[in-house]
Amino acid sequence: MFGIVLSLAGAALTSQAAPEPIARKIVVFKSGVLNESDREAVIKKFGGVKIKDLKLINGKAVLLPPKAERALAKMEGVLRIDDDVVVEALVRGGISAKPAPSQPAEKLPWGVDRIDAEKVWVTTTGDPIKVAIIDTGIELAHTDLAANIKGGYNAINPLRSANDDNGHGTHVAGIVGAIDNEIGVIGVGPKIDLYAVKVLDKNGSGYLSDIIEGLDWAIDNEMQVVNMSLGTASNVLSFQDAVKRVNAAGIVQVAAAGNSGKAVIYPAAYSEVIAVSAIDKTDTIASWSSRGPEVDLAAPGVSIYSTYKGQTYATLSGTSMASPHVAGAAALVLTQTAKCDTDGNGICSPLEVQQRLEITAEDLGITGKDNLYGFGLVDAEQAIIQ
Repeated sequence: MFGIVLSLAGAALTSQAAPEPIARKIVVFKSGVLNESDREAVIKKFGGVKIKDLKLINGKAVLLPPKAERALAKMEGVLRIDDDVVVEALVRGGISAKPAPSQPAEKLPWGVDRIDAEKVWVTTTGDPIKVAIIDTGIELAHTDLAANIKGGYNAINPLRSANDDNGHGTHVAGIVGAIDNEIGVIGVGPKIDLYAVKVLDKNGSGYLSDIIEGLDWAIDNEMQVVNMSLGTASNVLSFQDAVKRVNAAGIVQVAAAGNSGKAVIYPAAYSEVIAVSAIDKTDTIASWSSRGPEVDLAAPGVSIYSTYKGQTYATLSGTSMASPHVAGAAALVLTQTAKCDTDGNGICSPLEVQQRLEITAEDLGITGKDNLYGFGLVDAEQAIIQ
């Protein structure tokens, strides 16, 4: 009898269904079918919880159980449902040197020197080009950055500031636009206007929906260049749609190719984005730098010294560090419209800026464009002076 009771109890326990896992999804709606209140009602009807609106792609980030996702996807007015994938900062191996104390004597980082940025400062320092650092934020009070930081947005929590709680975004920002102020480092364009767009958390990771919202903010606030030292191996249509709309808004997009040593990741792999691989001090591609036909340009990305959180400086490696060298160079080019306005309409489109950087790049590797270096090492001096 005792054994029978135990058997019945075990059967009762195993018959209880485990709760369905809740997943983050991006629901994209068809245009002109459902109004806003109807969209909210449809999501709620299927047990979904809205996280945020994504007007850039006509969608919403939501929490959905699997069965609800399948049912919702069949509803009239729903175009598709994508995964709200995790996107990571692309730093290699963490901090390779202990952060330096604040206010060390200023020095020209080897990467800025290698792309000959300092040789164009008599002509342009990047003022007043607006560059959005779509990343972990920027340390807003950093002495070597604060004067150039003109605004920002926290897509993870809009009620909080875009201050950097990781360090990655501050490092990237310093490569683009650290101030020439006799301390620390100097960026590619020491008077570039920096905007902190926080889409990654203190661990250097975040959701695609936050990045899409950050890109939407960049359009609304008339950014001219965005740097994305982040990526995912997942090709999500919502990401591609967002990138296309940023491109259509006339914003130059630059992104890190990836650190896997294999295929270029997203968003760098999209044709509207300038994909950047990383080289070392010998002009050799880093063994871990991603490669493939999508690579457009190469830039310094090994042992790069730049600003860091806590009013300090640190040395980091990764295609994350290569990308902002190109973003800074793009900003410099945008101050010289005559150098990139090939169709004579008075403005430089993202494609025209990219082509200017490519035709003036220093060829590395085999002659011509290749899968390791693209068109070669970005060369700010040639892009501006030639």
